[in-house]
Amino acid sequence: MGWLKRIFSGGEDEVQQDGVSTAKPKDVSDFKKLENGLEYCDLKVGGGASPTKGKVVTVHYTGWLTNGKRFDSSVVKNKPFSFPIGRRRVIKGWDEGVMSMKVGGVRQLRIPASLGYGAAGHPPVIPKNATLVFEVELLEVK
Repeated sequence: MGWLKRIFSGGEDEVQQDGVSTAKPKDVSDFKKLENGLEYCDLKVGGGASPTKGKVVTVHYTGWLTNGKRFDSSVVKNKPFSFPIGRRRVIKGWDEGVMSMKVGGVRQLRIPASLGYGAAGHPPVIPKNATLVFEVELLEVK
């Protein structure tokens, strides 16, 4: 949980979680908060195209609960994930958080329950009303 505290309260630039090493925001002020509660921080701004609704995006991601428990990672599986953006195939926080990225970018998302799995959660992995933390790298837009 120590690295999650650093993410939201400032700390080290580089942290390692179960073999996945990535640059983390230095300070909570690095995060932008949208009206719907979604928070994001660009760890690396891409230089490629941004997706538009209906385009298929391919990403690498790692997801954690706010207690630091990693619950899923395409990076660890070495299997990128593709989905049509804006078509409700993923949680709302992903659709909105990935839509404004550019290919090659890496973004940290802090997704409130209302844009994630809500009051029901996704047992047994995601508890009820869980805030989710994702690191997403946009690999491709088709």
